[in-house]
This record gives sequence, structure tokens and C-alpha cells, in this order.
Amino acid sequence: MDPIHVRRLGRTRYEAAHALQQELLAARLDGAIGDTLLLTEHERVVTLGRGSPRGAEGATALPVVPVERGGEATWHGPGQLVAYPILLLPEAQRDLHRYLRDLEEVVIGVLASFGVEGARVEGKTGVWIGGLKVCSIGVAVRRWVTWHGLALNVDNDLADFRAFAPCGLDPNVMTRLSDHAQGVTLAATERALLASFARTFGREWVEEP
Repeated sequence: MDPIHVRRLGRTRYEAAHALQQELLAARLDGAIGDTLLLTEHERVVTLGRGSPRGAEGATALPVVPVERGGEATWHGPGQLVAYPILLLPEAQRDLHRYLRDLEEVVIGVLASFGVEGARVEGKTGVWIGGLKVCSIGVAVRRWVTWHGLALNVDNDLADFRAFAPCGLDPNVMTRLSDHAQGVTLAATERALLASFARTFGREWVEEP
């Protein structure tokens, strides 16, 4: 299989990254580009997935953006690593539940590289450390091309979660990797994520300038 093209966007406004995803999604559907993985860190924002009930944004004073992904309300901001895979799922892997489990496996591999045991919780999408949630996952698929993705709390401030119910949960359940391991930086976590992504999906990757 062709390698996955990786683009590191740095810190972005959510709306700009979303527009880029839409552009790449259309290009992938047309066969104009290959599979692509975007890595970014957003400015502070709350996004509302398709499963969000009315008022899910709670009392947040941050910008609120409704989006196409599955799941409920979540937060993005500095210190959180966000990964958006724009992938055409092979015919033998066109199972959305399997894809979500694969994304969880990527994050579990990242945590393991820092000596932290990640886990799934039955009936809930995402990755947990003990009873605390460290990664939220919400995706969308169009003609078996994926977009949206995962948000891994690395060393972000958790205070913004307290203004609403992230993923419909008590905000006190949210944690970050830096609270469970030493030497955690966003750059080191990006490297670990790329390695784990390659292992999980059985794909090499190349970085675009």
C-alpha cells in the first residue's frame, strides 16, 4: 500500500483545520491525493458532534462549533494533540466499529510508549487511564473515506472541560498524559503517535513539507 502523507499543521483555528479537512476529503474522494494524516493543536474551542443533546455546550464561554463527526461535545485547545486521518478504508476493512477500535489502539500504543496502560471502556468510544478519560474520538465517513479523528490530552489545562459535560460525562473524569508519565511533550507524543499509527494500520508514512 502507498504510504500515508503526514502534514504537521502546528496550532490552528478549528475552522481553518475543518476547511482543510473538507478540501482533502473531496480530493481523496476524487482520487487526486493519497491517504493523509493531519496533526494539529487547536486554539480553544468546543465542538458539538452529531450526538450532542440540546445545550451540550453548557456554560462555556468559548466558541462553539457544530460538526459532522459522531459523538457529543468536546474541547480542543493548546497542549492537546489532534489527529485527523483522511483515509480511504480498504474494502476488507470497511467496518466503522473496527476503524474506531483501530484509532483506540493507536492511542493505547502511544500511552504504552510512555509506560502508561491505556484501556477501553465497554460501550464508550475513546481511551482511558484507570477510570479517567485521556482521549476522545469522533469520526465521519463519506464513501468510505474517513475524516475527523482523535484528540489526545497531552499537557493541556483541563479547566475548560469543567464548563460543560465532555462526551456527556462528568468533567472531572478528564485527564491528561502528563499527569501519568514523565518527559511528556507534544513533540514526543506526535512521534509516538506516528509510530503507533504505522504499526496499527500496517502503513509507512512520509512527511510533507
